[in-house]
Amino acid sequence: MKKIFLSILFLGVVNLSFTQENTIKFPNNVLGVYKGDLKINNSKGSQIIPMEFHIKKTDSLHKFDYIIIYNNSPRNYTLVVKDKEKGIFEIDENNGIILPAKLSDNTLYSFFEVQGNFLSSRLNFTSNFLNFEILFTATKNKIKTGGTSKEIPLVYGFPISTVQKATLLKQ
Repeated sequence: MKKIFLSILFLGVVNLSFTQENTIKFPNNVLGVYKGDLKINNSKGSQIIPMEFHIKKTDSLHKFDYIIIYNNSPRNYTLVVKDKEKGIFEIDENNGIILPAKLSDNTLYSFFEVQGNFLSSRLNFTSNFLNFEILFTATKNKIKTGGTSKEIPLVYGFPISTVQKATLLKQ
């Protein structure tokens, strides 16, 4: 009987935790400052640099300060809410560059090409921290496979050359 009670209690706690994580209302419930270390892995090796992420209200209901700080050097962007219900956002670099972004399950995704390179970014928000990730590949390094018949299509693969990851704690 004691084991059954403990099992039910455990499942209840897990369910409560899961429910709380899924009820985050982006971006309002993730506002704040996040800090930690960014780990960068590429062909040259690995390095760790200090990183911060700030997301703050502005005077506009649909715009938020979206600041990424690498090694004490800030990049001041604006997060623009285009269609909150559909999870459609933009990251405005405030220089004419606007990147589309998609929110799904508390994770903000963006995928873009610049100067012959593909970048994929993923920011996963929880109540206490942010998991940050950027994947990088050069388009010139694409590999071609398949395409040997009508049933097997031609596929282009892009080897990932750089991975940037951080777990940033909400301050």
